[in-house]
Amino acid sequence: MTQHYWLLKSEPSTWSWSQQLRGQTDWTGIRNYQARNFMKQMKRGDLAFFYHSNEGKEIVGIVKVAQPYYPDPTDDSGKFGCVDVSAVRPLKPPVTLAQIKSTPALKNMALIRQSRLSVMPVTKEEWDIILELGKN
Repeated sequence: MTQHYWLLKSEPSTWSWSQQLRGQTDWTGIRNYQARNFMKQMKRGDLAFFYHSNEGKEIVGIVKVAQPYYPDPTDDSGKFGCVDVSAVRPLKPPVTLAQIKSTPALKNMALIRQSRLSVMPVTKEEWDIILELGKN
């Protein structure tokens, strides 16, 4: 099975990394069609960066897709779904948006090109570079 990589954004005041560490959670509340379509592509075992948006603007950890796409119980329209994710490990130190923007090899990353999107793919090359940036 091919490994795929993603980035999931959450405002820490809504759902923080410390909350994520407490166990598996459903990634509900996505109401953007492009983000929804990316979630539909997620498979059990795919890895994702956990990004604190608005406050912090940094990748703080890695999560794993525990349950692939299913209907979002918070969506009365029935148009959107969610996935379940569980924490894998923190990135210490976190990788900031400023670091990502200042790394030439990451200039085409979706996080920079489509900054408002809350769920996005990450290439294997981008994944490896960010892991390197997140080393102590």
